[in-house]
Amino acid sequence: MLHIDIISVLPALIQSPLEHSILKRGKDKGLISINVIDLRQYGIGKHRQVDDYQFGGGAGMVMRIEPIFNCITDLKKIRTYDEVIFLTPDGEIFEQKTANNLSLCSNLILLCGHYKGIDERIREHLITKEISIGDFVLTGGELPALIVADAICRLVPGVISDEESALSDSFQDDILSPPLYTRPSEFEGWEVPKILLSGDFKKIDLWREEKAEEKTRLKRPNLNL
Repeated sequence: MLHIDIISVLPALIQSPLEHSILKRGKDKGLISINVIDLRQYGIGKHRQVDDYQFGGGAGMVMRIEPIFNCITDLKKIRTYDEVIFLTPDGEIFEQKTANNLSLCSNLILLCGHYKGIDERIREHLITKEISIGDFVLTGGELPALIVADAICRLVPGVISDEESALSDSFQDDILSPPLYTRPSEFEGWEVPKILLSGDFKKIDLWREEKAEEKTRLKRPNLNL
């Protein structure tokens, strides 16, 4: 089983997607477990404060070190984690290879940043991996955490009934997926390529391979072919 703990100041933002589609099926099958922790439970004082002004001045609040440290410390009393991941715009860009590797783990922590950012000492001493979903800034790390969790969990064997489907997705083996077609075979004069209706699966596989390479060269020449 793959277990993921997501630490957030906005847990309600995360809960709904976990109760639908692939993530819910994986949980129902007992193949994945995703726990969302409200960081404010570890907040300071009667107002459960998790942020403060930054030293040296400047705009924006910073997430304090104590709530995050105490939360992660409590989690580590229960299980050993393969990675403690911080979702941040300046982390390494999340790719399919990363998802493949993380899907082999047993226990992960995903820390959602918020406000201006988090105390740098958290990154220096508690975080083992930093991930970005792209070169842009969001309000917090909750949506990136969901994206990362979804990409990882769908690769856990048995979560998707047709495991071959996941292995043939775009970016597996650094190549995009080929064009896809379904019924009807003709619509408004637009026809499905005849080869896909031929029943000759060797030729179909070759066609798909050629089209995938052609599509990759055209749309993502940066990928290695």
